[in-house]
Amino acid sequence: MLWVPCWRVGARLRGLRGGLQAPAESGRRGVVSCIDPSTGLNEEQKEFQKVAFNFAAREMAPNMAEWDQKELFPVDVMRKAAQLGFGGIYVRTDVGGSGLSRLDTSVIFEALATGCTSTTAYISIHNMCAWMIDTFGSEEQRHRFCPPLCTMEKFASYCLTEPGSGSDAASLLTSAKRRGDHYVLSGSKAFISGGGEADIYVVMCRTGGPGPKGISCIVVEKGTPGLSFGKKERKYLQFKLADMVARLVASRLMIRNAAVALQEEREDAVALCSMAKLFATDECFAICNQALQMHGGYGYLKDCAVQQYMRDSRVHQILEGSNEVMRILISRSLLQE
Repeated sequence: MLWVPCWRVGARLRGLRGGLQAPAESGRRGVVSCIDPSTGLNEEQKEFQKVAFNFAAREMAPNMAEWDQKELFPVDVMRKAAQLGFGGIYVRTDVGGSGLSRLDTSVIFEALATGCTSTTAYISIHNMCAWMIDTFGSEEQRHRFCPPLCTMEKFASYCLTEPGSGSDAASLLTSAKRRGDHYVLSGSKAFISGGGEADIYVVMCRTGGPGPKGISCIVVEKGTPGLSFGKKERKYLQFKLADMVARLVASRLMIRNAAVALQEEREDAVALCSMAKLFATDECFAICNQALQMHGGYGYLKDCAVQQYMRDSRVHQILEGSNEVMRILISRSLLQE
């Protein structure tokens, strides 16, 4: 249960447009693409993009693997990004934002993601929180919360997902009840990007009846009595591992079933062996590919064995009869029947 001041946001209109502070030296380095990512952009947007590409290559990409491996929240680097205007990209300029459009924002985030996707994802959430306060908050709330968010002196997180309803906002159960000059929040959230690190939490909660119309947004500050955090969420990784081991065991069973059919010289041996070869090589390559993805940038390095497993498993989709040939044999068996 939380006691929080009445920082419920209301509604207001969008406002002014400004610009980013681009450094003198900005450029896109190390980006190779058959499609120019600046196609269709105006000159101003191309400059934003160059700044973001340059920052991603210089400040984010070299550190991505370490951040992932050590589970670091790169405060200093994100504050450097904020100095370029990336802390409140589509927040109005009178409270420290850059006042850019959503299209401008998408261009910047795409470029930043080339350096570190997960860090960029958090920056996008932080920007959304700042925009929500700027757009729907009172003037007092805007001028209190937005300036330190735009400089990333303070960090923000968005709290929606719940254990029982996922990200279905209309079904959320966390409630907020007014008591004097405070709201009392009761409930839990299943996943919060930046949880425990952020200074400001934009919490979606129920203040009215069932359905989406009964939902409000409450700003909860770090240190509020009753605000607590569990262990870091690892369900995504656990679920991926569960899928991978299930696919591995299925491949193993198919191979053993085919081996028995071959040993017994059964009529279906060719079809079963073709299915086993097709299924096992495709699935095991997918497993190794996913394992490499889990390792992040480190997975591509020679001193990490997973990159060799991926390369070696890939060739077996071609050797000893390509998987396209296996499909021909399988379909031929079906058509003969």
